[in-house]
Amino acid sequence: MALTRIERRLRIKRRIRKVVSGSAEKPRMSVFRSNTQIYVQLIDDQAGVTLMAASSRCKEVSGEKVNKTEQARLVGKLIAERSLAKGITQVVFDRNGYLYHGRVKSLADAAREGGLKF
Repeated sequence: MALTRIERRLRIKRRIRKVVSGSAEKPRMSVFRSNTQIYVQLIDDQAGVTLMAASSRCKEVSGEKVNKTEQARLVGKLIAERSLAKGITQVVFDRNGYLYHGRVKSLADAAREGGLKF
């Protein structure tokens, strides 16, 4: 019984979400990666609320003509700026079942450089 890529990712995602949970002080930084875009949210799981979000479709990022990895880096910087402006300095990183390389790693590294700790 071979799993499809999507089934495999969802199985990994469920395994990660058993352990990773966010709060108001230390929200969960969830990454979603589509074929063309990348999205990130800061989520308070205790209240069930999205605190803030950023994506490659935001006007700060969408105007840039760069490849997808650079686009992810810009989104990481953007979410770091927005979260520091609201006083959030620590997050729990949720890669959402994706492998930690390429666009996901680029976003995480840029968020760290922007001042987020995880």
